[in-house]
Amino acid sequence: MDGGAFAEHIELVGYHDLDGRPGFKLALHESGGRYYLYVAALWDSGWSILDVTDPQRPQLVRWLAGPANTWTIQVQVADGLMVTSLEHIPGGWGGDADPPPEEGLLIWDLSDPADPQRIGHWRSGLSGTHRNFYGGGRYIHATTTQPGFDGHIYGVVDIEDPTAPRLVGRWWMPGQHVAAGETYGPVDEARGTKGAPYESAPGARLPALSLHGGPYPAGERIYAPWMRGGLVILDGSDPADPRLVSRLAVHPPLGSTIALHTAVPLLDRGIVVINSEALNERCAEPLNFAGIVDVSDEQDPILISLFPLPEVPAGYPHAGFCEKGGRFGPHNQHQPQGQPQLRPVGDFIYLTYFNAGLQVYDISDPRRPRIAGYYIPEDPPQRRGALPTELVTQVEDVLVDDRGFAYITEKNSGVRILRFAGEGSA
Repeated sequence: MDGGAFAEHIELVGYHDLDGRPGFKLALHESGGRYYLYVAALWDSGWSILDVTDPQRPQLVRWLAGPANTWTIQVQVADGLMVTSLEHIPGGWGGDADPPPEEGLLIWDLSDPADPQRIGHWRSGLSGTHRNFYGGGRYIHATTTQPGFDGHIYGVVDIEDPTAPRLVGRWWMPGQHVAAGETYGPVDEARGTKGAPYESAPGARLPALSLHGGPYPAGERIYAPWMRGGLVILDGSDPADPRLVSRLAVHPPLGSTIALHTAVPLLDRGIVVINSEALNERCAEPLNFAGIVDVSDEQDPILISLFPLPEVPAGYPHAGFCEKGGRFGPHNQHQPQGQPQLRPVGDFIYLTYFNAGLQVYDISDPRRPRIAGYYIPEDPPQRRGALPTELVTQVEDVLVDDRGFAYITEKNSGVRILRFAGEGSA
């Protein structure tokens, strides 16, 4: 596998094909010296469990089937619990007319990491949840749909009793509560794209103001990537009553409709690392980006730098990544979320870049980020799902463990285990 990969300062350590079920989001659990990687499937409903204690020889422990006709693409692990999202499958991504899909989120007990036991189900009342945040403790910070609202909003789900989760707080951008008569202003309606794969169903739309998530708590603050609403900072000191602190909007010409996809706070340095998500193939949208926001004055967050765009390596078979096909642009960052089994973010940002693979950025000088390494897998040999239109590599998620091994998923192949030479082992 990956004999045709291009890499600099990153080596391939191991690979597992997941029995032909490509993954999307990743979570990691360590128990008794063993490392378990939970892989939320993209084209199938369910989760693969890999034992990655030996990263050179990952072993498939179990396939855990999910509910039929339901997207189960998001997963979180903390405090011996696993939280998995349930949502309706968007048009063009393989959903069926029936059976009716499930929605909301599931809570699992990981007393036996190889055999999770479902113990709770919270229902959103609409099409489900997307990228949630669970770092342990009493609350899940959910990216949820709700009846009467346009797009996803922030919901606080109390799991003091994980068998009976309940919504205790929520916040939305003005304009989203359409049932209450709210409307968007002309600037907030600006979409700035030519459509996207999410919108492949006739007449479908992707709201410009919608929480993509996950909302990332740090101290009493919540850092929430709100698509074209930009970076939203909330006061979360009262989970039942989140309140706006400030907002840094992102309007065209930057970013797709998902102009803010991820926000990872590094508050010991007074910054938040942000990125958009590329949506359209062959770059048919405004320029996507990743950058750094100075939040040392949280009332006045300012963008201080943009990450350089990946360049095609010498000898690469395409003149540029836009010409290669598929999506080109940022997607997911490594997010440690306070978990001891995951590597804290220091000077290096691990960022997936769809057809440009995994890019690692050095932010030791936050005003001058630079590319420190990359790994671009070979194109998948076999189509497993409906996208991309042209079968090229599309790296989706990245997670780095406390030993320094990075795990990445790809839209039509398995999990790759990598090692970046710029960081030593713990």
